Amino acid sequence: MTIAFPIAETPDAEALEAGRKLFAGNSDFLKGVVDMAGVPPADRMEICFAGRSNVGKSTLINALTGRKALARTSNTPGRTQEINYFTLLDSHYLVDLPGYGFANAPVPVVEKWQRLLKAYLSGRATLRRVFLLIDARHGAKAVDEEIMQLLDRAAVTFQVVLTKIDKLKKAEQDRNIDTLRKVLARHPAAYPEIILTSSAKGDGLETLRAIIATME
Repeated sequence: MTIAFPIAETPDAEALEAGRKLFAGNSDFLKGVVDMAGVPPADRMEICFAGRSNVGKSTLINALTGRKALARTSNTPGRTQEINYFTLLDSHYLVDLPGYGFANAPVPVVEKWQRLLKAYLSGRATLRRVFLLIDARHGAKAVDEEIMQLLDRAAVTFQVVLTKIDKLKKAEQDRNIDTLRKVLARHPAAYPEIILTSSAKGDGLETLRAIIATME
């Protein structure tokens, strides 16, 4: 029986080496933008990370690149309100979207962020895939599904990356993944594999690097 949305398997040695090289090279913060007029030229492949506030996006970016402070981390949800661009060698842009779901942010701030997110996701021709980070302990929330629906409408492929899997026992992890699969089945833009990661333990980082490096 084929499982819908299986867990991504460890890539082959060639793909792993491509991922190592991509993320071991020069990775630098390029700029933060607050509107589409500020985005850099669409001259290379672009992948982005999206997720609720405090899901661990900045921590994962730092773990992938081996740079402890490349992406700024904050314990205050909604602190980062810019789209942050990073370069991976001369071939990729890695984009960190502002964390969504910040309950304490002022309404005008939330509305501005939502407009920027929609403009970016629907208008960036070089955006190849969105990696949608979801906390393995909590699963997909209503606000995650809102982003999934936006990606469906924009016809932008997204792939779920479960974070903090080290915080769960295996049985609970399996239950949460099964629930997530049912959610993803409702979304045509969902890429049919789930990536399991732990920034603290290093789980899944090689796999995610390889997937990004070998994307066409």
